[in-house]
Amino acid sequence: MIIDDLLIKSNMTKYRLAVEAGVPHATLSDICSGKTKLEKCSAETVYKLAKALGVSMEMLTESSILQAERERAYEHGLPDYLQHDLDAYKDGLKSHSGLIDCLWGELYGSINMAEISDGIITPEHAGYLRRKYLYGDGI
Repeated sequence: MIIDDLLIKSNMTKYRLAVEAGVPHATLSDICSGKTKLEKCSAETVYKLAKALGVSMEMLTESSILQAERERAYEHGLPDYLQHDLDAYKDGLKSHSGLIDCLWGELYGSINMAEISDGIITPEHAGYLRRKYLYGDGI
């Protein structure tokens, strides 16, 4: 997320940003985790975060919208085998399947095949899928 990138550039923690912006830490955590969309926040919250990060409100919200659009695009138009394994893994998570480790392995292999062997997805795209689904960073 754009806020995470700006935090790294500013050498700032989420806690410090929350304090400096005067935004509850729970609110900032929800924004960073994707639970709360930045474009749905009040103008006051966006203003406070932008000011504390040293960027404009427009840059903060436009970047968030563009990133959300890119992430949605990263989960559509996949090769059939990768889409199948991604859907099976998501279904396995929802149903608490006893085969989740097998589904995880299948998805891992399909991402690698699409990136490395077939060259259908970019390394950035593959990294996004791995972080979101396999390593639980909850992009």
